[in-house]
Amino acid sequence: MRRSQSSFSVFIGFVSPDFTGEDLMSNNESLALQLVENIPGHVWSTDPGGRFTYVNPSMRAFFGGASDDALSSWSVEEWLQHVHPEDRHRVAAKWRHSLTTGDPFDSEQRIRDGGGAYRWFRASSRSFRDSSGVINAWYGQTIDIEDQRKAEDELRDRSVELSVLIDMVPSHLWRLTPDGTTTLVNKRMADYLGRDLSDKSSLESVMETIFHPDDADAVDKELGRCLATGERFSMRYRLLRADGMYRWMSGRAEPMRDQDGNITEWFGLCHDIEDQVQAADALRRSADKLARATQTANLAQLSASIAHEISQPLAAIITDSDTCLRWLSTDPPNVERGKFTAKRITQVALAAVDVIGRIRALFQQKPQARVTEDVNQLIVEVLDLMSDEITATSTRVDTDLGMSLPQIPIDRVQVQQVLVNLIRNGIQAMDSTSPLRSLRIKSCQNRSDDVRVEIQDAGSGFADPNRVFEPFFTTKSNGMGMGLSICRSIVESHGGQLWVANNETVGATVAFTLPVASAGSTPPDMDSLERPLL
Repeated sequence: MRRSQSSFSVFIGFVSPDFTGEDLMSNNESLALQLVENIPGHVWSTDPGGRFTYVNPSMRAFFGGASDDALSSWSVEEWLQHVHPEDRHRVAAKWRHSLTTGDPFDSEQRIRDGGGAYRWFRASSRSFRDSSGVINAWYGQTIDIEDQRKAEDELRDRSVELSVLIDMVPSHLWRLTPDGTTTLVNKRMADYLGRDLSDKSSLESVMETIFHPDDADAVDKELGRCLATGERFSMRYRLLRADGMYRWMSGRAEPMRDQDGNITEWFGLCHDIEDQVQAADALRRSADKLARATQTANLAQLSASIAHEISQPLAAIITDSDTCLRWLSTDPPNVERGKFTAKRITQVALAAVDVIGRIRALFQQKPQARVTEDVNQLIVEVLDLMSDEITATSTRVDTDLGMSLPQIPIDRVQVQQVLVNLIRNGIQAMDSTSPLRSLRIKSCQNRSDDVRVEIQDAGSGFADPNRVFEPFFTTKSNGMGMGLSICRSIVESHGGQLWVANNETVGATVAFTLPVASAGSTPPDMDSLERPLL
């Protein structure tokens, strides 16, 4: 193909169509020619019928260094032979439409180079019209977008893979805006709820109806707190499943932040723990039944032991009393034998008293070997021991343990039992409160000579604080009324004091002191008991 100076000049738009090669080009025209000849893209022109009249060196090189004369014979159909077969029909229809109507031509297709390899290109062309509106030529450019298409395909494949992963992960995934608006749930969660959540306009209204009525306010309050503070959300609640049943879920959410630390989104997940909760409840019920059975068995065993121990001296006393009466009733009375029998009655009675003394010793604190212990470490060990019970009841435990507390001489097992009993009482006191249960444990050096421990709950408080230490007084349907009484006995045997008080707002606090040295201590005034805010 002969490179026509006039066609090129029209392409760059500097001169009229009757410009000839004999005219001298201006400096601007020379600069434009150099620009087009060296641009790293394909620049081309065709006549009104679509036959090439100019291609720049970059385009000639792409087709294997074809000469202008070789390219000049290309018609529309011949050029289309270099277009990938899967793209050819679509591109041909667009190109013919533009040639017929004069509309701009824009298309993406794969074009075969001189070596037979296909690459993606984006082609754009515009028509050039004379003063009467007749199309004289078409001018266009073709840009290599192979790398861009590969990147787009990789991104699309990764997006699909991520979407499949989100839908197939065995948990319910969701996403929130910084203000708490739900913008995404995965397919597994949508199927679990039995809702069509593809419509984002109705997604938020649906999410407001899936929580159990008893949990909705607590979830809203806790989530609102996390959204305001940026703290991690973690809570148990019940969701309405597609079959109309509420099931326990464990939900968590973490904020995503930008480089400035601002929260951009929240990502969360929750999974069904109904079976776990039911199993824990069943285990707890079994443990309660076992504890009651054990108490009954121990009480029966103790009663039988007491009856056996006392019945023998009582029987002996009765027998000796009858014998003594017989000796004294004879004629004449056998006083010596009566005296001997009376002495034996006294000995047997003393033996009965000794039996009763041994039984009382079971309920009295006797001096035991004690070692110095870190009360904070003991609290941590007890919380670890009771972790399953705390988790099963969705109780939130906050600790405020004093630093550098002195070690105290205690019977480790006995004080551990006191802590277990008081913590369990606090958890059970919140059974009738909202799902958001809170227990606070604090330790500090009360004075220079003792350490104080407080256990504060958010329950209903004590109806009659003055009677809680009475033996067999209880407000629990399955209680024996001995727990606090025994706890007080243990603490007092260590030289400490134990007391209770209702909080100013909600719940109650049980506190006790243990002396640093093995000595008694005086309980502080009840008004001095620190009451943390709930």
